[in-house]
Amino acid sequence: MISRRDFLQTSMAASAILGASSFGNWSKLAAQQALTQDQLLQFDTFGNVSLIHITDIHAQLKPIYFREPSVNIGVGPNKGEVPHVTGADFRKLYGIDDGSPSHYALSSGDFSALAQTYGKVGGLDRVATVIDAMRADRPDALLLDGGDTWHGSYTCYKTQGQDMVNVMNGLKPDAMTFHWEFTLGSDRIHEIVEGLPFAALGQNIFDATWDEPAEMFPPYQFFERGGVKIAVIGQAFPYMPIANPGWMFPEYSFGIRDQNMQAMVDEVRGQGAELVVCLSHNGFDVDKKMAGNVTGIDVILTGHTHDALPEPVLVGETILIASGSNGKFVSRVDLDVRDGRMMGFRHKLIPIFSDVIAPKPEITTLIDEQRAPFKSDLEEVIGQTDGLLYRRGNFNGTWDDLICDALMSERDADIAMSPGVRWGPSLIPGQDITREDIFNVTSMTYGEAYRSEMTGDFIKVILEDVADNIFNPDPYYQQGGDMVRTGGLGYRIDINQPQGSRISDLTLLRTGEAIDPSKNYVVAGWASVNEGTEGPQIWNVVEDHIRKQGTVSVSPNDSVTVVGA
Repeated sequence: MISRRDFLQTSMAASAILGASSFGNWSKLAAQQALTQDQLLQFDTFGNVSLIHITDIHAQLKPIYFREPSVNIGVGPNKGEVPHVTGADFRKLYGIDDGSPSHYALSSGDFSALAQTYGKVGGLDRVATVIDAMRADRPDALLLDGGDTWHGSYTCYKTQGQDMVNVMNGLKPDAMTFHWEFTLGSDRIHEIVEGLPFAALGQNIFDATWDEPAEMFPPYQFFERGGVKIAVIGQAFPYMPIANPGWMFPEYSFGIRDQNMQAMVDEVRGQGAELVVCLSHNGFDVDKKMAGNVTGIDVILTGHTHDALPEPVLVGETILIASGSNGKFVSRVDLDVRDGRMMGFRHKLIPIFSDVIAPKPEITTLIDEQRAPFKSDLEEVIGQTDGLLYRRGNFNGTWDDLICDALMSERDADIAMSPGVRWGPSLIPGQDITREDIFNVTSMTYGEAYRSEMTGDFIKVILEDVADNIFNPDPYYQQGGDMVRTGGLGYRIDINQPQGSRISDLTLLRTGEAIDPSKNYVVAGWASVNEGTEGPQIWNVVEDHIRKQGTVSVSPNDSVTVVGA
């Protein structure tokens, strides 16, 4: 007799037919640009429940370019496992043809050339069209937003998230969870959440004083769909006060809280839940571990690490769905729920090719209304780029190299540090750089560019701490984004060494001299989590630098030597 796990694995094989294989088929259409909206949205309706997942939009209302990472190193049990497979290896794993639309959407190779062919991606008016098509096919589908929604753009910064709230309300989600939203500050997030017409969930959001669940963020919400009682449990980013300034939301504590998650799963099952969905902002590797620790979760819709996978990953009897970022993808998951159990599924990761998918006019109008008061500022051209500007990859991206150059130049510093955040669209060679583009990679509520003296020893401590956040073999200790970007500084990193022993050979690039542990160096950076940080806003620093350059050129960065990857 077939086991439920074997049955789900069979479902995964069928899911691959709708997911990875459909990506591969697009290559036959590439040269003629004959890809159509109907082909992108084609789905063989299955079962009795549909989930629609979007996550990590980072306030990108309009179509953008977005390059996936070329370097994404896995450690410990996740070494060589998805999502830590990139480039040609990724395409081989999923049967993706070189030069195909899926090559462009899902990997980094030949990005600039393919961008000229396939154009921009995303745009929430295009996302709305995709959601409407899914709802037309399955009217009671659940739309679930994985968070990092009210953060990351000029208009989001200027309106304190209201632009995104207004547009997302137009898409009519059923629930969301959180991360960067909390950096709007407690008062503002309370104001927004109190007015939301959908559930704001977080089983791991607790009152910091009483260590009790926070009343404003219920742990779960029940939905009746397709004759099935569904429980959606929210999981906010667990390391909020570490990765972001805790002083902005002092009344809350977070954490993974496996035991409480298990209690919530047991509680909803006890109340008759036939399908349990975790709407998570843990990050993929953390969710993989949580899926192994907590029993009874059918589906984890994962977010935070911006991974886009054309097939689900199965952990025990739990399926993990990764839906990318920046409005570039929408996932659809159809499930067959019978006799109180999830018996099978179909899945498709849909890339939002903005030249192929027609915008929904009402949402286009709504987006334009949010942007209208700022139109001239958004569109002002600051300079041009003669190379690809991107952010992603464990160690460097050209956008952050440019930001580091600006910090050293404008703040007269020996060394620059830029946080390894994952958000931020790309620009292709020859594009104008507008003020909006600069904000898309710098916008945050604590963007002051500090300038201070640090000893060589302290600089090494910073690098060691960030490296452990990324390369600790236990996912539950991976609290950061990508590696802090550095300007004017070279170093060697052995990712397999323990904390405190990964970083060596620190070099001041300007002189070629070894960093002296006892000597002071002038360091400029931004996004400090410390309250009271002083300095000009980073977007002004970068704008001033680009204006002086006119056309920016970013040299290849080979200042970091990686060992053990």
